[in-house]
Amino acid sequence: MRDKGLGQFVVRESGQPYLFESIHSPAWALDIARLGTFQDCLRAPVHRWFKYPAGFSYRLVETLLADFGLDHRHWILDPFVGSGTVSVVAKQHGVNSVGLEAHPFVHWVARVKCFWEFDMQRLRYKLTELVQTVRQVSEDDLAAQDLSEFPELLHKCFSEQNLRKLKFLRETIKNFDLTPQERDLFLLALVDTLRTATRAGAGWPYIAPSAYHEKRERDAIVVFCETAKMFYHDLVAIRTSWARREVSCQLILHDARKPYPLEDETIDLAVTSPPYLNNYDYADRTRLELYFLGWAKSWRDITGQIRERLIIAATTQVKRTDFDGEPLSDDLKVIAPTVYKELRIKIARLSQIRKSKGGKKSYDLMVAGYFNDMVQVLQQVYRVLKPEAPFVLVLGDSAPYGVHIPTDTYLGEIALGLGFRRYTIQTLRRRGEKWRDNPQRHKVALKEVILTLWR
Repeated sequence: MRDKGLGQFVVRESGQPYLFESIHSPAWALDIARLGTFQDCLRAPVHRWFKYPAGFSYRLVETLLADFGLDHRHWILDPFVGSGTVSVVAKQHGVNSVGLEAHPFVHWVARVKCFWEFDMQRLRYKLTELVQTVRQVSEDDLAAQDLSEFPELLHKCFSEQNLRKLKFLRETIKNFDLTPQERDLFLLALVDTLRTATRAGAGWPYIAPSAYHEKRERDAIVVFCETAKMFYHDLVAIRTSWARREVSCQLILHDARKPYPLEDETIDLAVTSPPYLNNYDYADRTRLELYFLGWAKSWRDITGQIRERLIIAATTQVKRTDFDGEPLSDDLKVIAPTVYKELRIKIARLSQIRKSKGGKKSYDLMVAGYFNDMVQVLQQVYRVLKPEAPFVLVLGDSAPYGVHIPTDTYLGEIALGLGFRRYTIQTLRRRGEKWRDNPQRHKVALKEVILTLWR
């Protein structure tokens, strides 16, 4: 019988037969009852500034820092830092951190969330001044806003009057007497306003501007003022609990597959949640925000500026012409031959199944591209970790076209091939049950786990 609250375990030591399941929990294990869910971040100061559920609970990071005794002498790395959960927690608790993120907009969000060195008296004055200014907007001010710059999606998500208010807010913030950090803070408050004010269904992963998903639209100026005040009060709260150690908080716009700008064996702990192999387009998730800020105007812009920088986890990222012959890399064949053989069989099966499907989705090459990319990520993390340091990953398995891909086990085996000495898999929860009655949905039981690799 497993320890209560610790979840089911699989343990594999280098040199053991593939695969060995432990009867008892290993010496170190996370008490999953302490971890919570992403919902924790929606209620926590600063973490809630951008609702990006591709992450995990900040409580996981707090638990890891406490369990491994990390302080101002140590370094933590997140190679997929996203909107900055790891970096925010590390800074709050006085631990040095490095966060890598390839998505430029999400990287900007993380940077804004990790700057707390404001003159709070000045910030409060500027907040009051800005709120008073935007609340006094005239009909002439709104009529002067040219909406032709916005792609169709924005017009579908907001009434013309609300879209005019949003643009007025954006331009007012850009032209207000603010420091760069203050301007970014208020711009992020405006970005967070978008999905609260819209009449479209704004749940993740995608925004749905259809009559079926439509909800009551809220006044953008009212929502922005509420949000900006919440941001200020969150800063007051987090600064109260801030360790205020002289630590480094580095947020680097960087592809996690490329060589890291870090020295060998300098990181005490790595923790991340890589993209799940579930065909979510992580570039498209932020299309509303990118269009509104003017960072992109079309799918072509999103593909060229963002999608091509991200590791392959969706069929929208796959160009079949980019795969010539054997889709799996030679590196994977050498590092983890058993995984390579299993994946070849499953990829071939997916290749056959897609021919009989209407959408003909390239799940076969998506799977191949994902593991090719993750090999490079694991190589880089292994290089920068100190000996015996752990790499903790929150991830899920998948079953495209009903073909099960045990992502956790395969990544664990690849890690052993790269030199990691052990991995553990701890089950957190079962996934996909809300779709179990969907006749078009596969019946494969999926799960979310914590995979820990030990250098």
